[in-house]
Amino acid sequence: MVVCGDDGLAHRLAAELRGVYGEQVTLVVPPSERGVRLPVVGRARAASALLDRVVNAAVNRGGGNGMSEPPPPDARVVEAAEPAEAVLAEAGVERAAALALVYDDDETNIRAALTARRLNPRLRLVLRLYNRRLGQHIEELLDQAAALATGGTTGPAGVGDASTTVLSDADTAAPALAATAIVGTSKVVQTDGLLLRAVERPPPEPGQVADPGLATLALLSATSNDPAGADGSESSGDQGPRLLPDAAAVRAATGRGTVVLEQVSYSGPALPAGRGIVPFASLFSRRLRWSLAGSVACVIALAVALWLVTDMHPLAAFYLTLLDLFAIDDPAIGKTTGRQVLQLLSGLVGLLLLPVLLAAVLEALGTFRTASALRKPPRGLGGHVVLLGLGKIGTRVLLRLRELHIPVVCVESDPEARGLATARRLRVPVVLGDVTQEGVLEAAKIHRAQTLLAVTSSDTTNLEAVLYARSVRPDLRVVLRLYDDDFATAVYRTLRAAHPGASTRSRSVSHLAAPAFAGAMMGRQILGAIPVERRVLLFAALKVGGHPQLEGKTVGEAFRQGAWRVLALDTGVSDEGREGPAADEAYEELRSAGGSGLVWDLPDTYVLRGSDRIVLAATRRGLAELSGRRSRERAGT
Repeated sequence: MVVCGDDGLAHRLAAELRGVYGEQVTLVVPPSERGVRLPVVGRARAASALLDRVVNAAVNRGGGNGMSEPPPPDARVVEAAEPAEAVLAEAGVERAAALALVYDDDETNIRAALTARRLNPRLRLVLRLYNRRLGQHIEELLDQAAALATGGTTGPAGVGDASTTVLSDADTAAPALAATAIVGTSKVVQTDGLLLRAVERPPPEPGQVADPGLATLALLSATSNDPAGADGSESSGDQGPRLLPDAAAVRAATGRGTVVLEQVSYSGPALPAGRGIVPFASLFSRRLRWSLAGSVACVIALAVALWLVTDMHPLAAFYLTLLDLFAIDDPAIGKTTGRQVLQLLSGLVGLLLLPVLLAAVLEALGTFRTASALRKPPRGLGGHVVLLGLGKIGTRVLLRLRELHIPVVCVESDPEARGLATARRLRVPVVLGDVTQEGVLEAAKIHRAQTLLAVTSSDTTNLEAVLYARSVRPDLRVVLRLYDDDFATAVYRTLRAAHPGASTRSRSVSHLAAPAFAGAMMGRQILGAIPVERRVLLFAALKVGGHPQLEGKTVGEAFRQGAWRVLALDTGVSDEGREGPAADEAYEELRSAGGSGLVWDLPDTYVLRGSDRIVLAATRRGLAELSGRRSRERAGT
């Protein structure tokens, strides 16, 4: 495996591939003296060494996680400013199984991918691109180039399948950050337009039947409810967490909490109806509305007085009053004194009305102009999410929050930020200003917000904003994005200790995104990852064909405790490539019940066909075994 990058995601990804999947990794990073943060080589080796200690500890414990061989030797590190052709050749791309290009610049990743595809047409490519539309075109282009170069043939399953996967760390981390802002947890997975979360439930009372939700994912440690073992004990025996247990294990477990899969739901205030139309009341300020109302009252009073003085028809009196108001009528020479006085008063009111009308026109034009630009937080807004930062991550999080119909107020200091166009299109209120300055968070109505989500690119800015918001409202739920994992852990523990009654979450984007990139390099379509104490569950969507552990077996037979479990069937995709005669009765029943989307309540008797596309939960070792790489390596040795 070859990993090329210039930030923390590259180091985390290399450590993930080595420590979890046991792969040989070559890491291509810029020279250490060019780094702004800690030297990249030292960071990569430190992260790899940390995972080595975890792997060795798991091997010594036995743990039942499939780890039977020692971790591979240290990753090879190649220092280069850019992934030029000579650098890729030195890294061994021509002999590699997969290449990940995770530079922060899209153009650099595309240029290197084109070069790598020419050097090795059978290479599996994983690219980090922010532009999703461009990513789709790049996938098609590189896959077509690989098919032409190889004549449409590929190597053995899982080796050199020449697939191209375009991922975005922003898209991968956004669902977790959005769910954390809603329900206080980042244990979420996005699939088929749904946002699913893993919920920890306490041990059931005696005689009480626990609700399994969509699926029971894990049994928590026996010490998970003990303050001394709050992080989850992994001691020997059955005391540690058990991933993907069978029904018998769940029934037999006593005094242990469970992790179940549920759909994320939002119970806060909804977005106001008709938010795409400018309300009439917002066209004019309150002071201007009172001025217009006073002017109208004066005109009506003058018309009534003219009617009473002259005994003319009320409509004629109103018409003459308007003519006097706009100085259109003839002077009332030779008329009664009352008529002349009223004409003078009407002219005076007309003079006073002119600036009011001019102000109304200008204010209405300004309202329409700002309606197409940036909105201000409306009066009375409450229960909303305050989002700090509209960069790559912030824009994706904003889209996820709006898809869930959650009111959001954004705060951005850069008037040229890329997310401002998205906020303008979605008509999301935006406060332009430095969040560290006094009054900016108040303008976003932080005192009435439900959650503060700080995802700017500056760790210190996020931390300062969170600390100030906590001083304004101690019980506010806060979620902050931090670059470094260790720093995120330290901040989380300190804030939790200082404010035990409030919800605090600190997240590292590289930590959230690395498992998805690693899974894609292993040849699987990773939907997301959910941490369970000190272990991780991956959710993947794959075709059953080519996997002897799944094909031709029932859902119950395909289940392997502690390794993988089939969760759902994609009936829309499965029906397109279904072989043989019409679908069997079981498949027809599933399709009629679930429509053309995912069917979650699969019976254990359903037989998996090669054309079926399924969603499964697996441990990282289980997913590596499904790919077939470990079995081939053992056979070769």
